[in-house]
Amino acid sequence: MVTIQDLHTRMMHRALDEARAAIPAGEIPVGAVVYLEDGTVLATSHNQTKTRNDPTAHAEMLAARAAMAKLGDYLTEAYVAVTLEPCAMCAQALSYFRLKGVIFGAYDTKSGGTENGAQVLKYAHHKPQVIGGLIETECAHLLTTFFESKRL
Repeated sequence: MVTIQDLHTRMMHRALDEARAAIPAGEIPVGAVVYLEDGTVLATSHNQTKTRNDPTAHAEMLAARAAMAKLGDYLTEAYVAVTLEPCAMCAQALSYFRLKGVIFGAYDTKSGGTENGAQVLKYAHHKPQVIGGLIETECAHLLTTFFESKRL
């Protein structure tokens, strides 16, 4: 039997695939997947801030928008797996999408908005479950490698 933890881990690996897809466009490699507890994937995305010339085009924002458009309603039964801790902007938006849970990989001690920084979800009207650090090492390594390649 597949547990919810197994599902979150599988979806985080899929989010990592999305993150890798951002690299050829020069985007910061962050990926996201919005999914239901039965394993149905509603939407996937990766960062597209440069591609769209839109500083709000973060992976989790794009995936949540697409999922809500697909469902035609709030995401009360959905989770988002995102490879990097959501920033304050995304954390607040994810609350407004009314997600059941926010699962993230790498912690962002500088700009995070859930467990670091502003900790927006502590004060939100809708408080999704938050699980941080899922396959953290792999998620963090992808980001570290990307930024190291930019410094060469």
